[in-house]
Amino acid sequence: MASKVKPIKPGDVEKLRAVSIPDVVLEVFNAMIAKKWNGSYAVVKQDDVMAALEEKGLVRKEVYENHWLDVEDSYRMSGWKVFYDKPAYCESYDAYFKFSK
Repeated sequence: MASKVKPIKPGDVEKLRAVSIPDVVLEVFNAMIAKKWNGSYAVVKQDDVMAALEEKGLVRKEVYENHWLDVEDSYRMSGWKVFYDKPAYCESYDAYFKFSK
């Protein structure tokens, strides 16, 4: 009997990852984007997102292991331009996401 399950297609990976991110993560990002919006873009610090998620009961290790902060493709599919930056080994600044139209 033939299997009904098929291998994932390269173009479907972003969609599948997007739906695996818990609603609470997107709710936190949405609230922070709205709060930081200056009319052109919003800069959201990764540490602020993580702190808000911990306040809501999520565990830091679980968030990172499941890549729940990898929201870029989800927001790009919704029409946003998303840039993520984190410090290199010899740099010291806060990792952040920049969302723009």
